[in-house]
Amino acid sequence: MRMVKASRKVAANLSVRSDLVRQARAMKINLSELLERALEEVVREHLRRRWLGENEDAIDAYNAQVAKRGVFSDGWRRF
Repeated sequence: MRMVKASRKVAANLSVRSDLVRQARAMKINLSELLERALEEVVREHLRRRWLGENEDAIDAYNAQVAKRGVFSDGWRRF
């Protein structure tokens, strides 16, 4: 699943170990696609951690409120 809709691609110069490139090519691995998927995962995790850090106080306050008072549906749940 992509984080955002596909956007224009740009060239990027990279240095990669020649033995790995040789093996990947022999295995028909698409290096551009592999890097793109790996970067999406790293960026997604970075954004997730940043969001959690920025919202830590609010999350802690909400969790404390739920621990003290419960949630609005406590009287309605059947499980």
